[in-house]
Amino acid sequence: MKNQKTAYIYAIIAVILWGTVATAMKMSMEYFDFFQLLFLSVFVSLITLFCVVAYQKKLKNIFKWPVKAYLKSAIFGLVNPFVYYIVLFKAYELLPAQEAQPLNYTWPIMITLLSIPILKQKISFKNFTAILISFLGVMIISTRGQLADFSFSNPEGAAFGLASAVVWALFWVYNIKDERDEISKLFLNFFFGMIYITIALFVFSEFPEYSGQHFLSAAYVGLFEMGITFIIWSLALKKSKQTAGVSKLIYLVPFISLVVIYFVLGEEIQKSTLYGLVFIISGLIFDNINFTKLLGKIKKKTIKKVQKL
Repeated sequence: MKNQKTAYIYAIIAVILWGTVATAMKMSMEYFDFFQLLFLSVFVSLITLFCVVAYQKKLKNIFKWPVKAYLKSAIFGLVNPFVYYIVLFKAYELLPAQEAQPLNYTWPIMITLLSIPILKQKISFKNFTAILISFLGVMIISTRGQLADFSFSNPEGAAFGLASAVVWALFWVYNIKDERDEISKLFLNFFFGMIYITIALFVFSEFPEYSGQHFLSAAYVGLFEMGITFIIWSLALKKSKQTAGVSKLIYLVPFISLVVIYFVLGEEIQKSTLYGLVFIISGLIFDNINFTKLLGKIKKKTIKKVQKL
């Protein structure tokens, strides 16, 4: 019982922290372009993950991994953090934070869609209905409620927002098949990602000039979007005996984000954003049973493959 309470405390902390990140991203982009922000935030996250792995005495294990594991991390690092955050930051550059965040939050629905070609899963009428509900929410947000006109307020921004959800869903599906220690493989992924980001920074941008205050905003993104919060959330899931109950708290993130966006950024929250977000979350909750089953199937397939080796 004590562990379950601790799990909920960890989960609530993680949800609150993630709820502030959309605002931090938007604020950071007043000082940096998205290549510079990515460089600084991933650097901070990489240092954080290194400290955690060193504290857990897992560095030796990483050096013992086979070459194949390093190649896998080189590929995963290209997807996340490199491609994923470039696409996500571009969405935040083009859209108000209140629109970019909910569009990115369609990633569980994207996982359901991607499971059809990748995992050969069949889509039920219930899954199809959930997808339609969520994408109706996407349309409401993207058109700012002008569904009849079918006129997107910012087509490019909406495309980047949805693309970020697709990229994250792809990473999630393939990453969960990887049985390596979660924090250790994340550190190695970010190590390779940092290499790609550094090259991209000097090719497409320049080394950022910043004051201490500016750096803190980027560091905040690195710590609470990519680093510490992920670890806190992992602890919540590990300590919980009711994983489904803890996982449902994640649906609070976009609503907390809207509150922070309103009070800190001063964005006037559009009714279309609220209505669209309600549809997106309703679709995710409606599809939640399928999502849980899908997670179980992926794990079972992974275990079978490992046993055959």
